[in-house]
Amino acid sequence: MEKFEKNSFASHTLLKYGNDLTQMAKEGKLDPVIGRSKEIERVQQILCKRRKNNPCLLGDPGVGKTVIAEGLAQCIVNKTVPLKLQGNTVIALEMGRLVAGTTYRGDFEERMVDLIEEVKKSNGKIILFIDELHTLIGAGSSSRALDAANILKPALARGEIKCLGATTVNEYRKYIKKDPALQRRFQTVDVPEPTVDEAIEILKGLVIKYEKFHGVTYEYDALVAASALSKQYISDGFLPDKAIDVIDEAGAKAQLTEIQDSCKKITATDIHLIISIKTGIPIETVSQEEAEKLLKLEEALQKKVVGQHEAVEVISKAIRRARTGMRDPEKPTACFLFIGPTGVGKTELVKALAVEYFGSKEAMIRFDMSEFMERHTVSKLIGSPPGYIGHDDGGQLTEAVRRHPHSLILFDEIEKAHTDVFNVFLQIMDDARLTDGKGQVVDFKNTVIIMTSNLGFGSQGNSNFAAELKRNFRDELEKKKMKLNMSDRFKRKLVEEGYNSRYGARPLKRAITRLLEDTLADKILEGFIAEGSHVYVDLDDDGEVIIATS
Repeated sequence: MEKFEKNSFASHTLLKYGNDLTQMAKEGKLDPVIGRSKEIERVQQILCKRRKNNPCLLGDPGVGKTVIAEGLAQCIVNKTVPLKLQGNTVIALEMGRLVAGTTYRGDFEERMVDLIEEVKKSNGKIILFIDELHTLIGAGSSSRALDAANILKPALARGEIKCLGATTVNEYRKYIKKDPALQRRFQTVDVPEPTVDEAIEILKGLVIKYEKFHGVTYEYDALVAASALSKQYISDGFLPDKAIDVIDEAGAKAQLTEIQDSCKKITATDIHLIISIKTGIPIETVSQEEAEKLLKLEEALQKKVVGQHEAVEVISKAIRRARTGMRDPEKPTACFLFIGPTGVGKTELVKALAVEYFGSKEAMIRFDMSEFMERHTVSKLIGSPPGYIGHDDGGQLTEAVRRHPHSLILFDEIEKAHTDVFNVFLQIMDDARLTDGKGQVVDFKNTVIIMTSNLGFGSQGNSNFAAELKRNFRDELEKKKMKLNMSDRFKRKLVEEGYNSRYGARPLKRAITRLLEDTLADKILEGFIAEGSHVYVDLDDDGEVIIATS
């Protein structure tokens, strides 16, 4: 390999306002770049164009936009780039250095002109990398002076300089899209969030640096747990950044707890503990003491709420399923509707659960639904839409759950709320997520939701609550108004494919989904089954599912 010349094209002016990434790559100061080969190839393709050869990396914070620029520098050093890019130098320009000290009008413009001239002299051998590209807008602008974006525009359009930018989608929309002349000079390259498997591969490549820094070793299971659990439980942030943050913090914690042990190993258990500390969600292994507490949860609740055995039992079972991981991870921990006359202990049971399992009454997020009797009060839960007063404050429900994702939510006297509020509840119970007034998604997967009502219980204490429920709550189970009959042969096939003594009813549920629900869905879409039809399900001689209607 040819010797890579140090700062062969980077002059004093460029190095004064930026860092030479190619030289840093040569010296091994950059982290290895795993994956992102498609994005790096796309960047190289744009840089090889004659005009408008300026890529702009667009992606969410933490997905690895800056790393792509570092990967390009490493490719140049390793000579794995097209001929036009071989021997090029990547300079990471820092706008803060450019603006600093420009006291008088014209100082900033002079610096920018000198910088552009230096880049032009290199005959295309220098690639400027500007992180947070939107900072070009307005940089150095005061008292009718030109800003950095307007100074760069002519050179960018003619292809005299090559510039690689990086910014988030929101900042691009907010700043750069408002300047069409600047927007057309940059070719966007989307940088999506990596999958969990891709994040694991990234961690495998980076882990050597963190092992050397912290003096620890990471087990493979720890890397898998960091990627999978950070994706599941840490709602703010994106992979791989939040997974890297978890393993970094696990290494830092190991230095505090095992100062004398130079061979400390970071296991999946350590990762569980770190994520539990960061989010407040108990996902670490259940200790013997906690296991005993969970098994005796009914007894503890019944001491405080006497007589409500069924409600106590179903709540305790739901908590145990959640704590042991035996639940649907895409749904809330549990959703309950407590119905009964005033004074029987509905709200008291919720308070007792907050104390016994969540630790204190403060862990309960309580809403008195008599405050949500008007249609417009829905915005109090999720936040006001843009342009309305209170938009910046956020919603009472969404902000509370964002701060405390592991909590108990009580909607007291649900029948008093406006019917439009129920649309919000359906979204939470079905998908365990809610989008607030700012467009941010809030995760409800680790919440216990309890609603109370005294519908159907009048002064005489009659319990005709079924009819009242049908009048007040939407029934999502009978929308198609269909009648369904199954042959004995079909039932036997369901039992044969769905029975498993080890896993109980879960395989049967999957068999019903595969054999019955999928077939019905196809026939409905094909127009074979109309609303209100009488459907008969059977098997043919080959064991295939057949549908008949009348």
